Amino acid sequence: MTSEPGTSGTIDVLVVDDDFMVAKVHRAYVERVEPFRVVGVAGTGEQAVTAVDELRPDLVLLDLHLPDIFGLDVIPRLRTAGHDCDVMVVSAAREAETVRGAVRHGVVDYLLKPFESEDLRVRLERYADRRGRLLGTVVRSQADVDRVLAGAAGPASGSAALPKGMSVETAELVERALRAADGTLSATECAALTGVSRVSARRYLEHFHTVGRVEVSLRYGVAGRPERRYRFRDLPTGLRRGGEVRA
Repeated sequence: MTSEPGTSGTIDVLVVDDDFMVAKVHRAYVERVEPFRVVGVAGTGEQAVTAVDELRPDLVLLDLHLPDIFGLDVIPRLRTAGHDCDVMVVSAAREAETVRGAVRHGVVDYLLKPFESEDLRVRLERYADRRGRLLGTVVRSQADVDRVLAGAAGPASGSAALPKGMSVETAELVERALRAADGTLSATECAALTGVSRVSARRYLEHFHTVGRVEVSLRYGVAGRPERRYRFRDLPTGLRRGGEVRA
């Protein structure tokens, strides 16, 4: 017997990926974020349709390269069956037409593989915030409708509708440091300028990137992973430091 979707304030998630180990990792990522819980895992499109029918999740994390059905083709089948669950694409597919198709199908987000747990966490928390505001909205006027539509598009600024655990004061501190920088900053440099931890600095910087206010570039060193560097989109492009490659 399955529970009703979203009981006790939870957001039930179905993970869809044809790679068992990848699905296991994604499940672990999701279950670190409150109030999300994974209620099932599917490895094919057909399994995904069946699982949604049985488990009634609130959100589907949908890979596109499935062995039987292209992931986007799963969405109209869910709608035809009467399911109104939200869909977040999690895929390595980078083709512009695929991304446009996902938008046309009404996905709530599109996350490119490979990614880190922080990348998914930010998107899940943003989704939870938007979902809560949409569910609690009472429409009495055009202004209410406009607020709903604006909320569906995501927050307009880095300090508006911050994810759980983030403060406006720290967001403004990080923003000021980034705007004052002569070019780009790494999370480590931002942490040194603001006095917050490197992990916290990176979390706020990635949030700004997620909501579209910050650009990320990669600086490649002699060894190890490339360094992620951040700059606000409204900074003059001439201020970029040399030796960087746009992500």
